[in-house]
Amino acid sequence: MYGYLLRKMGYGALVLAGVVVVVFFLFQGFGDPARLVLGQSGDSATINNIRRELYLDQPKWKQFLLYCRDISPISIHSKAEIEKKKLRGIFIGGNIRLAFKFPYLRYSYQSKRPVCDVLMEALPGTLVLALAAMIFATLVGIALGVLAAVKQNTWLDASAIFASVLGISAPSFFMGILIAYFFGFLLHNVTGLPMTGSLFDIDPFAGRQIKLQNLILPALTLGIRPLAIITQLTRSAMLDVLSQDYVLMARAKGAGELRVLFNHALRNALIPTLTVIGFSFAYLITGAVLTEAIFSWPGIGSYAVYSARSLDYPAIMGVTIIGAAAFLLTNLATDIAYVVVDPKIKLA
Repeated sequence: MYGYLLRKMGYGALVLAGVVVVVFFLFQGFGDPARLVLGQSGDSATINNIRRELYLDQPKWKQFLLYCRDISPISIHSKAEIEKKKLRGIFIGGNIRLAFKFPYLRYSYQSKRPVCDVLMEALPGTLVLALAAMIFATLVGIALGVLAAVKQNTWLDASAIFASVLGISAPSFFMGILIAYFFGFLLHNVTGLPMTGSLFDIDPFAGRQIKLQNLILPALTLGIRPLAIITQLTRSAMLDVLSQDYVLMARAKGAGELRVLFNHALRNALIPTLTVIGFSFAYLITGAVLTEAIFSWPGIGSYAVYSARSLDYPAIMGVTIIGAAAFLLTNLATDIAYVVVDPKIKLA
């Protein structure tokens, strides 16, 4: 198993390197970063100094190698560079040091703050939103899928299929606008749910407070599509498993229906569903842009939109790397979950 995990991490590193290559060269040529840092009022001498500081006076291939050195967890830096860039990690050597460090994502052109610090501030909001949406989608989706399979060819089955097709087909921004309008505006006096907000609210007397009601509508909106996919996949897997011989044998031995469903059928039917849950969670982390925009939820999605509008290259690169890493980590976690659900599966 450990060899498998090491191979997966090696493949993940190659994928991450490919993403960095594509995104780095894709955004070359869109505006002058020196102008973005100084604005239109900067003089030529100052602009040249900024270009030199950002390595923009170097050839493209050298700019890329310097960026790879900055984001690599193992690299070589001078003592002056470590102090100037405020690198964090373990450094070995004198003036030229071997560094085992946290990736250095450079500074944002707009906020002049380290991109890593800004992302770490935005990431918790997105993670909480994605986790809440995934819990909602998983619990409700599996329940509806099992119910639709058990009640096959009934109105419950037809309703579950219709709702799941609608959830997959409807654009997320359209569903978000509808949910915000009906539950956050028209029915606000009934639901008490706001149209916009964040996880924390600052009260002048009580200080920082958690507002879980602000999470409900964004999580509901973000969870609709994965819920629909999980419902259909669980239904199909359950229908296949319920016709297997070991399920029929369990019923013939007099096992209760609930025991047959959950101990014998659902456990085996969850294998394909786990794949969807894993990739859906990664999608929710990186694809929450529209939901965060509609509900004014502070997170990585909102920061990505702002960075793209202002051509903030270090921020765009940082968001892309975080998104790619999220997909790789959830893929690895899904593989491990296979073994937990079904011990007969061996990772090799």
